[in-house]
Order: sequence, then C-alpha cells, then structure tokens
Amino acid sequence: MTLWIIFAVMTAAAVFAVLWPLGQKPAVAAGGSDRLVYQDQLAEIDRDRAAGLIGDAEAESARVEILRRLLAAADSETPASASASAPQAVWRRRAAAIAAIVIVPAVALGFYFKLGSPDVPGQSAFARAIDSHGDKSIANLVSQVEAHLAHNPDDGQGWQVIAPVYLHMGRFDEAVAAWRKSIALNGESVARETGLGESLVGAANGVVTGEAKTAFLRAVATDPQDVKARYFLGLADEQDGNRDAAAAKWHALLDGAPPDAPWADFVRAALARVSGEPVAANGPSSGDIAAAETMSDTQRTAMIRGMVQQLADRLHANGSDVDSWLRLVRAYVVLGDRDKAKDAAADAKRALSARPDDIKRIDDLAKGLGLAG
Repeated sequence: MTLWIIFAVMTAAAVFAVLWPLGQKPAVAAGGSDRLVYQDQLAEIDRDRAAGLIGDAEAESARVEILRRLLAAADSETPASASASAPQAVWRRRAAAIAAIVIVPAVALGFYFKLGSPDVPGQSAFARAIDSHGDKSIANLVSQVEAHLAHNPDDGQGWQVIAPVYLHMGRFDEAVAAWRKSIALNGESVARETGLGESLVGAANGVVTGEAKTAFLRAVATDPQDVKARYFLGLADEQDGNRDAAAAKWHALLDGAPPDAPWADFVRAALARVSGEPVAANGPSSGDIAAAETMSDTQRTAMIRGMVQQLADRLHANGSDVDSWLRLVRAYVVLGDRDKAKDAAADAKRALSARPDDIKRIDDLAKGLGLAG
C-alpha cells in the first residue's frame, strides 16, 4: 500500500508540473515574442561591437536587417489576430491539461500492469541476464556478469549469484574468491559458508583443508542440521584417519534423512567405504537391515547384488530417471564391480542422450569415482 501512495504522489507532482505553466496567461502574443527576440539581438550586436568582435560596418548592416524584421513583426501584431488566436490558445491549454490529468496516468498505469509488479523483488545483474537471454550459453552470461562486477565490485548480490556458478563450472579458485567477496559484502550465512568450504575442497582436489573445515564448522554452528556441512565434516574425519568418527557422523546424517532424500545413497556409499557395511542401491528398509544382520557375508553380498540387479533391470526397461542411474553406478563401485559401473554409466548416457544436463551429471560422477577413460 505504501508503494502505491508513493506512486500517486509522484504522479500528482508530475501532473502539477505540466499544468502550472498551462494555467498561466501568456504575457505576449506570438508577435510580442518575436519582438523580444529581435530586441535581444540588437543588444547583442551592441555588445559585440563594443568588445571589438565585429566592425562598425558589419554592426550597422546587422542592425538594419534586424530593425526591418522588428518592424514587420510589429505590423503583423494586430488586435484582430490576437482576438482570433485567443480561443485556440485556450482550447490547446485545456486539451493539454486533459491529457496530463487523464491520458498520461492511464497509459503509464497500463504499461505498469503489463510490465511491472511491486511484489516482485529486485533482481541481480546475473538474474536479469538469465531472464532476458535465456538462449545464450552460461559462459556468455558469466562473461556479462564478470564485466558488471568489474565496474561494480561492491555488488554483493552479483557475487552471491556467480559464486555457485563458478563452483558448478569447476572454476574452484574463482568460486573461492567469489564466496569470500559475498561473505564480506553480505555477511555470513549457512549457504555462503558451505559454498566456500565446498569450493575450497574442490580447489584442493577433494581434500578438506583446515580452512574448509572451519567454514563447515561455522555453518553447522548456525544450522546443526545442514546436510552438506555435516557430510564434509565426516569426510574430513575420514581423511584424518578417524574412520569411526566419520561413520558416526554419516550414521547420524542418515538417521534423520527423509525416505526420498536424493543425497542418501551418496552418504550410504561413503559409509560403506569407511565401515565396510553393505549398502543397497535404493537404500535398505528396516526389514532388509534386520535380515542382513543374521546373514553370513556371502548371503549378505548376494542380497545386495540381487537388489542392485533389480535396479539395473528396472532402468533397462525404463531409463529416464537419472538419479536411479547415479545410484546404480555408485552401487557397482561399492560392490567392487568397476567394469559394470562403467557399463552402467555408458548405458545411462545412451538412455539420456536427449538430456545433456543429465549426461553431464553421469560424466561428473564417473570422473569423481575414477571411471572415466
């Protein structure tokens, strides 16, 4: 409501600015305006001659011509012409007033309802670029935002938007710098701290450095349930040789996970890596876990392989679910079947050939698991 009041006041001010001169009576008619101009020109000639800019002959010639025009203008200014033009002038002023009061606000309001909305939040340069250039590549859009930030280095929202894009593109050093700028300008937050930590891990080739661990700890201090920070803190324990601590963190993470959490299988695979516990590709049910506890190692492995095979059969019948393909590839790696994992990645790329973004996810996973090449 406040915004509409501001708009109304601004519109009223603009209309008043237009109507004020229209409401004043003209001091002179058209001929009177001409006479004033010629009189100014005569005075200017006198000033130029006094300053030595023109000679006496030139000044006199110019004076004669201007005086001739001045007399002609005086002759054309008659009471009849003035009385004839007065109604027309009044009508023109009234028409302009009507346009200012009615037409201009109506047209402006129409454009606003078509193109604007007070409820839509402001957008950063990068967001506006994406909205208006959706058909351009990400690289071109990033170049536009980089050019904007080069001239506006204190645009905190710009750094906030481009930082995760750098991370997604694998430009880790630039992502680290962008997250630091965003934190400095916008303040600390869970998303910014985890983004910084993940970028530092990427820049260190997967190693959770001390600075990255500190960023994740800051994130967890703000939100103890943040999944990404908790996972990387477990990874830091694993890399420090404390496999039990890593397993404990990941167990706790899985205990609170929703049934359909997209990251759960990734954490289960990590848990299997540090604890040797078998993990089903789709996630074991409580019944599966209870049954597995009474099985021998051979029986347990056979059960897991059966579940993985069921997933593989389903995907070969309907391979449109990229997340299921990712789970299948990870499951084969956990089971030690790297050749099958490579074959599954190749099958996934064929099934998802029309979806380049999903193919990139398969390629990224294969690369991260050492299956590429």
